[in-house]
Amino acid sequence: MGKKKTDEKDLKEEALLAEEELADKEAAEAEELPDTEIIEEDEVAPVVVEEEEEEESLRDQFVRLQADFANFRNRTQRERVELYQRANEDLLLEILPVLDHYEMGLQTAEQHDADQAVVDGFKLVYDQFQNVLKKFNLTPIEAVGEVFDPHKHEALTHMPSDEYAAEACSSQVRRGYMFGDKLLRAAQVVVSSGPAAPEEDESTNS
Repeated sequence: MGKKKTDEKDLKEEALLAEEELADKEAAEAEELPDTEIIEEDEVAPVVVEEEEEEESLRDQFVRLQADFANFRNRTQRERVELYQRANEDLLLEILPVLDHYEMGLQTAEQHDADQAVVDGFKLVYDQFQNVLKKFNLTPIEAVGEVFDPHKHEALTHMPSDEYAAEACSSQVRRGYMFGDKLLRAAQVVVSSGPAAPEEDESTNS
């Protein structure tokens, strides 16, 4: 009987010890849990900030690359247009003297009563030539009868004229041309100085 009571007592003590060990283990785990969470937050927060900064940096680089490419494209297009215009200007400046001589030859043929069929043929070719030049945005400058404009006309001399007022272009020596809105070649003109002064009667002077 005494032995049975002793065994029951031992079992109770063992159970109590087991409960105490389990309680101690849970308490220890509960104490360690906050430290573990704090460590994880300390490690994750810098990583998130670093990723956001890297993303922002990449976004800025992308925006700059887009702007640089747009500027490069615009500059390339502008340079291509300028190169095309310069090439056309150089070619047209070489052609214009040929056109000048053609006009002079046509005028000479008309003044010397050349065969009318030949003159008409030359005029037809001349008109075709002018139409080709218009396609390249080349237009002749009106000079005769116009007020002298130093931006379009080149004055070779001043001469009296009863037909044209002073400072008007009385005749054209060489035709001028505009290439679009740009002056390609100024028109060479004679500028009127107004009506000639009347000659005084010699008898009056004497």
